[in-house]
Amino acid sequence: MNGVRSRKRAASVCAVLGVWAVASCGLASHAIADGDSPHEWYLDSMRASDMWKISTGRGIKVAVVDTGVNPDTPSLRGQVLSQEVPQPASYGATTDYQGHGTTMAELIAGTGAGGGIKGLAPDAKIVPFRVAMKTMKDADDRERTASAAVGIRAAADSDAKIINLSFGGAAAEPGEREAVEYAVSKGKLVFAATGNDEETSGGVLEFPAAFPGVVGVGAADASGTVGKFSQSGNFVDLASPGLNTLAWCDTTFQKYCNASGTSAASAIASASAALIWSAHPSWTADQVLRTMIDTAGRSWDKNTPSKYLGYGLIRPRLVLEKPDIDPGPADVDPVALDQGANNAAPATPAAPGSKAPPKGEPVAKEKGIEQADGGGGNTSWVIGGVVAGLIAIGGGVFAAIRSRRRDAQPHHHKP
Repeated sequence: MNGVRSRKRAASVCAVLGVWAVASCGLASHAIADGDSPHEWYLDSMRASDMWKISTGRGIKVAVVDTGVNPDTPSLRGQVLSQEVPQPASYGATTDYQGHGTTMAELIAGTGAGGGIKGLAPDAKIVPFRVAMKTMKDADDRERTASAAVGIRAAADSDAKIINLSFGGAAAEPGEREAVEYAVSKGKLVFAATGNDEETSGGVLEFPAAFPGVVGVGAADASGTVGKFSQSGNFVDLASPGLNTLAWCDTTFQKYCNASGTSAASAIASASAALIWSAHPSWTADQVLRTMIDTAGRSWDKNTPSKYLGYGLIRPRLVLEKPDIDPGPADVDPVALDQGANNAAPATPAAPGSKAPPKGEPVAKEKGIEQADGGGGNTSWVIGGVVAGLIAIGGGVFAAIRSRRRDAQPHHHKP
């Protein structure tokens, strides 16, 4: 891989100081009763059973940099490679202080045993990393736990091909950007949640998702419509299922709660990449990502990505069902400036005084998630989301034009 991928569009919005927090949760108040098998709607919608005939993620390791991963839930027994965590981030890797990291690991590689979450890539393996976030209450524990930057760098030094970062905020830690650059330089494919604060702070950059080289993932529902909470901006690269999923209610690991968030979307995108990479082990991160972009469901031109859904909703089945699919060059960023993605003109702005469509409401309606294959590639996971272009938000307009973001600088946390 030649240097660091610079996969971001130029931004006119300033990042504001915010808390460094897990970018998901939003758990509903009721839990799934003991003994009930959770139903993961996206497995049906994405036709996981068909994909698993081709690939289950075997041979691929995914680093989950999060609140730690409990390897003893029924769905994760035998799936977590705690012995492979590099020393700088090994403390507490298998002690989850919130339940969030364990949920992400199950969404990626859970076996479904014991009525647990069935991951999209059930034969992939998880390399767990525990990093300190605001949700960590114990001061001594926080002192001993790796920072996000240390965790990302350690994940880059592991054998994991994919790094999942289901956290973020408007402020990034010192050294985090450099850690991401290091991971990308080592050929890792990095996915991150884009955040859940669209209704209160829409357009604010979310880090690490907004760093060059990171694939920012937004959340969509069963109809392919972007979630109202899913943050928008030029750092959104792809969209993935993220509404009405399941998450561990707490650290007792006794019940699942209903949940929605871009954290789950990032994890499911990471699992999708694991399926593809397992089927094509000689590919590079750029090639895996390129095929995900080329097959993504969208109702807009590829050269004008949506600020809500990026290049569209992931459809890994379309990659797996074409064994001779062209992944393109091995060392060229699929959305870099020299690929031409920045050359398209923006869509026509909304007329003065016109009202932007409500967030979460589709502008261009499609037939639904599942359609018969018609040769056009726009089959399962067709988007009914917001069209890319200039959308009036809060009295301003935002151009959805993709280009390199070499100068995106986050605000750092106050000491």
